Amino acid sequence: MPKGIKTGGRTKGTPNKATKELRERFSDLLESNFESIQTDLESLEPKERIKTLLEISKFVIPTLKAVDNTIDLDNVQNEKRPNIIFLGNGIKPN
Repeated sequence: MPKGIKTGGRTKGTPNKATKELRERFSDLLESNFESIQTDLESLEPKERIKTLLEISKFVIPTLKAVDNTIDLDNVQNEKRPNIIFLGNGIKPN
């Protein structure tokens, strides 16, 4: 098999069935125990309550990825250069 050529398995973009099922089951578990979880959360200190809610949410809400966007101004055509507005002390960067 040539290196870099995929010949089997899941195709790109196909959701993982095991992960999907696990998330659904965990969501169902949270829903069915909502009242007891609510009571337990209310007994925690505010800092611990927020920490716990954030940890639980990772299993139900998808995590967003950070996006890094850079512009190489040397390679941008003049008509497509972004407008740069300098605010502050009047010193212009190089």
